[in-house]
Amino acid sequence: MSAQRHGPATRLIHFLLAAFGIAAVVSGQFAGDYRRLSHLGFDLHKWIGAGMGIALLARLAWGLVGPPEVRFSSWLPSTAGRLARAGQDLRELLRLKLPVHEEGHEGLAGVVQAIGLLAFAWMAASGALLFAYLEPGARVTGWLRLVKELHEGGQAVVLAYLALHVGAVLANALAGRPLWRRMF
Repeated sequence: MSAQRHGPATRLIHFLLAAFGIAAVVSGQFAGDYRRLSHLGFDLHKWIGAGMGIALLARLAWGLVGPPEVRFSSWLPSTAGRLARAGQDLRELLRLKLPVHEEGHEGLAGVVQAIGLLAFAWMAASGALLFAYLEPGARVTGWLRLVKELHEGGQAVVLAYLALHVGAVLANALAGRPLWRRMF
């Protein structure tokens, strides 16, 4: 996929997801909700999370009605052929070969992107519940405590996704394929 195929809207959505995602991970470290001094960190984290939720909604909408190359119907690993390409990519990686595709989300890249979108969607949905019902300084009980624990646990999935995503971009750049130029 050439750099020209990613228009300004796609690049903006990617930038917002990256910026809000990183800011949410960092601000989450200062968002303790039981200590009076952490209220500012909690408030900052919840507003950054709200921005991330809006950026994610934009990406989801773009995946449904945006240009053909960024629509989910063109890359989501939901067919036998796309899953087979992901398996082939995994076998190549195990042989220390970097998979090469013309499109940006084919094969294993599509699986990783789908996991990332699902992780961000979970964090946005659980974060929205916490935003609406969690009061800083109050201990959480019941169903909201479960949501809070799962939201905090989701951070590991987001971090793993970010490591895979950034690692793949770096590996491709080192192999002479600067994929990052498509988005920036």
